[in-house]
Amino acid sequence: MSPLVVGPLTRTDLVKYQGASGDFNPIHHDETFARDSGLPAPLALGMLQAGFLATWATDAFGAENVRAFRVRFAARVFPGDTVTCDGTVTARRPGELDVEMTCTKQDGTVAVYGWATFATEEDE
Repeated sequence: MSPLVVGPLTRTDLVKYQGASGDFNPIHHDETFARDSGLPAPLALGMLQAGFLATWATDAFGAENVRAFRVRFAARVFPGDTVTCDGTVTARRPGELDVEMTCTKQDGTVAVYGWATFATEEDE
């Protein structure tokens, strides 16, 4: 499966995701609030990047096959960043497989780590 590349992210992308998620924390859209909080700009919601990882994974292995999915947030993402989501199958067992994933910024920094288990055909 090819990597999923998204970006450069815009402030509009962040605000649209905020509306969809219901998380209206101003640190994700308000320039003054973000800067007063010590950030260079509003930052992306971590779940946005987790959603990109989920999109990559379900495109590769099928949404109907998800059995477990978890993430760990590792670095901040800001407007202007481009992220690349990719993963590797790390284990195969009868009827399922495990995948380790990363959502990586353009500078090589991993923003989100992910792990998932998917159901497969029994004979794989």
